[in-house]
Formats: sequence, structure tokens, C-alpha cells
Amino acid sequence: MKIGIFTNNYLPNPYGVSGSIESFRKQFESRGHEVFIFAPRWKGYEDENPNVFRYPSVDIEIKIKFPLAIPYSKKMDKIISELDLDIIHSQHPNLLGSTAKKWARKKNIPLVFTWHTLYDQYVHFFPFLPAGISSWWTIRNARSYANRADAVIAPTPTAEKIIRGWGVANKNVSVIPSGVEEEIFRNPDGESIRKKYGVQEDETCLLVISRLTQEKNMEFLFKAVTLSLKRNEKIKFLVGGEGYLQEKLKNYVKESGVERQVIFAGFVSGNAKKDYYAAGDIFVYASKSETQGMILSEAMYSGLPLVAVKAPGAQDLIEDGVNGLLVSESSDEFAAAIEKIIADKKLREKFSENSKKIGREKYANTVCAEKMLEVYAEAIQRKNS
Repeated sequence: MKIGIFTNNYLPNPYGVSGSIESFRKQFESRGHEVFIFAPRWKGYEDENPNVFRYPSVDIEIKIKFPLAIPYSKKMDKIISELDLDIIHSQHPNLLGSTAKKWARKKNIPLVFTWHTLYDQYVHFFPFLPAGISSWWTIRNARSYANRADAVIAPTPTAEKIIRGWGVANKNVSVIPSGVEEEIFRNPDGESIRKKYGVQEDETCLLVISRLTQEKNMEFLFKAVTLSLKRNEKIKFLVGGEGYLQEKLKNYVKESGVERQVIFAGFVSGNAKKDYYAAGDIFVYASKSETQGMILSEAMYSGLPLVAVKAPGAQDLIEDGVNGLLVSESSDEFAAAIEKIIADKKLREKFSENSKKIGREKYANTVCAEKMLEVYAEAIQRKNS
């Protein structure tokens, strides 16, 4: 099978969509399929993969660096026209998503669309438009795109329920999460990370790996974790990631008097993530904007107990009382959940074992890729019948 993937978000961008694409790509290729990726040019970055093709882009930085693809290129048109693609998988409804739809129609092949994002949670990235208008337009645009696709992928049951509520009537919606790249997570070295940042053996390491941005609900997370830090000096909070809220969060930590207990590790590369997960004792997360949250499935795969706000994504992956605790958006409740797991060693061990079991049975990339290939095959069969 020859698969064309069109995305507005790809390497070296470290975010979830890039990770999802890479996870599926590697599995597809290991099974003998050919994968061709079309993405925006990232200034200064060169692809090692010869099957990655870059559209011209405009470098912008509205809170985060994010090159915007220019979805018109005679060079790209020539390349795509000469590829005998069997299916096109779009990761977005706009920009290169529009290009994906155009080429699927031209080639008369199926268009698959993954609804990665709860778009209404991201309107703050476009401050020049009123939030209500931005939210209405983005959801309307994505809904129209999904209803015209040959198949739609929702990463979790909750995501499917939400997009159905937004008016997605497509009969061919499948729930397939993005898989954890098992190869990358082999032989983690958590001790090296704990040693690097001075986390002692008798200290509990709370971990988050995330963008430090509004849609990830980071200000709430820091407020909740700080309550626990103040009550227990043997807790360290290891923060992996960067974002426009970083300085504000650092100031908050300093003003709260817990600066000694909080470690800002900065950007964590894909290959290094396994070591950070292995260094942690409990993974903490407060985002309400996820359709899945790959870092949650990675944390589970790594055997971490979790504490998270009960929200889309988290409530699908975390089984409350089985591998972690789901709480309301209350700082006191969140902190109490952290402290409950710290205080109860048997509970912590139970959550850890269950996390590992669920992560490996449900979210390994081998499992998820097989499901995706079945969707592709069914879409091709429908198109040809």
C-alpha cells in the first residue's frame, strides 16, 4: 500500500501530531507499506527520510513557533501527480488538509481524516479574532471536512462523542489512539535523570512533560502541585517542556517559596523521554484540551501512576482507582490525590503495575497500526466497490 500523509505539524516540532505520525509511519513501513509525508518546510531542518516532502512555509511565532504551510507548489504538484498513491491520510482540515482533499479527489482514492484537536481550546493562539468567532469557524470547518472524508479517526471514545455532538454525521468513524513507539522506550535510565537534577532516593518525583501553555492548563497544575510541595519537602516536581508561560510559572514558584523543589528541565527530546518517565514516581496532568494526550499513554506504558483532571483524553486512558486518580479541577482535590498515592505504597505499586499493563495492551504502536491499516483497507474497498 502507498500511503500519503498530509500534515501542518511535523518534525522537528515535538508536539503530539508529529509523534502520532512517526509512530504510525514506522509501523506501516515495517510491514512493507510505503509512506510519503507532506509537511511545511522548517527552516534549518533537513529530513533524513527521502519520502518527506516539504511545502513552502511562512515562519510565524504566535506564542509558539509554528511554520504555516503555503499549500500551493508546482514542485509538490508534480511529485504528488507522479505518485501512485492508494490512500491519503490528512491530519488537519485546513492548509495542507485542503491539499490532501484536492488530491484524493483528483486521484479518486480515499481520504482519511484524523480529528486530533479540540479546536475550541486553541483559539487563544489567534488573538486578532474574537474567541467565539474563532471557535465557531474552526469547528464548522473541521466538521464539514470530516463529513466529506471517506473515514474519520477519533483518538478516543470521548473525542468521538464530542465531534458527534458538533455535527459529524460521517458513518465511518473509528476510534484509534496513537501508539507508543515501543522501540524508543526500551532500556530507560531513570537514575541518570534523578542524579542529574539531584532528586534523592527518598524523594518522590512528580513529573509532567508538556507545553507550558494555556491550553495545557499549566497554571492550575502548578497551583495544585505547589500545595503538596509546601506540605512535604520530600517531593520534587520535574517539569519537561517549554512554552510562553515558562517565565510566569518560574515567578510563581519563586513567590510561593518552593523554588528548591521545582526543576524546569526544558525541552525533552523524543529519545530522552523514556528516561524522564523512568525517573518519575507519579505523572501529573491537568490539560482539558486533549483528544488523547500521547504523553499519558507514554507515562502509562512506562508504568507510572497518574493524577489528572477528569477531562477528554485523560478520562479515556486513566481508569480511576485502577491506574491513577481522576479529579475535578480543584487544587485541593488534585493535591489530596497526589498525597494519597505518596502515602500508600501498595496503592502506588498497584497503579504502576496496572498502568504498565494497560499501556502495553492498548497503546503499543503495533496494536494501533494494525487497526489503522484495517480502516485503510476498508476505505479502499468501499471506494472501489
